[in-house]
Amino acid sequence: MDKKTAAQKIKQLRKELNHHNYKYYVENNPEISDYEYDQLLKKLEKLENEYPELITPDSPTQRVGGKPLDEFQTVEHKIPMLSLANTYNEQELIDFDERVQKNVGAVEYIVEPKIDGAGIALYYENGVFVRGATRGDGIKGDDITQNLKTIHTIPLRLQTDTLSTVEVRGEVFMTKSGFKEYNKQQIKQDKQPFANPRNAAAGSIRQLDPNIVAERPLDVFIYLLSYTETPFDTQEKVLTALKKAGFKTNPLSKKVKNISEAIKYCKTLEKKRDRLDYDIDGAVLKVNSIKKQEKLGSTSKNPRWAISYKFAAQQATTVLKDIDIQVGRTGALTPVAILEPVDVGGVTVSRATLHNFDELKRKDIRIHDTVLVERSGDVIPQVVKSITEKRSGKEQKKSIPKTCPICNTPIHQKEGEVAIRCPNKMCPARLKWRMKYYASRDAMDIDHLGESTVDKLLDENMVKNVADLYDLSKEDILKLEGFKDKSAQNLIDSINKSKKQDLSRLIYGLGIRHVG
Repeated sequence: MDKKTAAQKIKQLRKELNHHNYKYYVENNPEISDYEYDQLLKKLEKLENEYPELITPDSPTQRVGGKPLDEFQTVEHKIPMLSLANTYNEQELIDFDERVQKNVGAVEYIVEPKIDGAGIALYYENGVFVRGATRGDGIKGDDITQNLKTIHTIPLRLQTDTLSTVEVRGEVFMTKSGFKEYNKQQIKQDKQPFANPRNAAAGSIRQLDPNIVAERPLDVFIYLLSYTETPFDTQEKVLTALKKAGFKTNPLSKKVKNISEAIKYCKTLEKKRDRLDYDIDGAVLKVNSIKKQEKLGSTSKNPRWAISYKFAAQQATTVLKDIDIQVGRTGALTPVAILEPVDVGGVTVSRATLHNFDELKRKDIRIHDTVLVERSGDVIPQVVKSITEKRSGKEQKKSIPKTCPICNTPIHQKEGEVAIRCPNKMCPARLKWRMKYYASRDAMDIDHLGESTVDKLLDENMVKNVADLYDLSKEDILKLEGFKDKSAQNLIDSINKSKKQDLSRLIYGLGIRHVG
């Protein structure tokens, strides 16, 4: 590859990574798995290593993380919250250990579960909790002190004199059982449920009202002492001191003698992941000696004394019973696999995305196929492939519909676009999803306007667009099945409250194509 071609490829990769970085860190709405993101980043790093003169300060390889949200006051971390280098294979763990030993000799490691939640920094002065912040871009984060005070596992005053003025790092998460129960209540109240525990945790700590946060089953594990006036000589002693101070540390953290034991314990944690009441997506290896950590130091992005070992995506096989066609708010037709319910990593999966008709054709996935289903982190379950050797000959291909399955309007496909769309803006399915999107948590955040209520409003012809919501009266709502005086008033109050939302939320909620 010549320099000109490399420059074009680098430009394209940066654009892709910046987009996905924003979706992941700012919107908490990732479009690709962690593995796919890491592969894109590795491609960019490889090209920049080959052509170092093309490296620029704004490259995703030169930054610590994503842009912070704007709703809270921005605060600077006492010590930058660097990200961890990661790997998906054992050989790279061995390579990491060889680099460590080359610099500091033989080492012990602390191996701990990598919690799939939201990173935070907590700052204490004279033993008192004074500030908590999100990771943000690693240098600055959002001040979410009042929200974090509602989490009972975060001590407001330390329980020991050993630690006084400190900054600690941890991960906020929602337990699987707490998530399941909370979503059950959300659906019961016709509110939008969360997609997964990670989104629930990340979305909760960014709520502007601490009273809302207090109602949510959040928890935290503290794993690092990033600043202290009291010296420690090992990470093992740090964890012991944190626990004595009143912090919740992970009981599965373990000291091992060498990389072989570390790899063995990583495999043990991977086998345990489904039985835990919280999500983990890997294991973290840290050099135990603090002196050796200091000698190894850090790059601008990662500490050289730690690495994250990512577990493989969770998979299972099942039968694809049918392929449904879902029409989204932009009119895009998406094939969705209807599956025999199957347990994938502790979650029952009965539907999975097939992405688009090009993918469906490329993977040759058919109705009645035995298929491999994958669930990875935040990304919704997907059908990876069909297991062709199990075909009986009765499998059927799904053809591309000529008309919208909801309103029968002839479908349309723009040149150069993968998506096939229903062009009818008044299509009931498009109206339904536009209304849901407008009322969603990241947009106008209208409580009590869930899917069933939107369906009722559309069925009764009370609304034809989002503007019609603001013409509704309490009397109108009382005409809908299931609404009483109080619930009708709650919905009207939520709609009226949305009038005070920021302009940015309104623009987001309107979902105008190509307007970000």
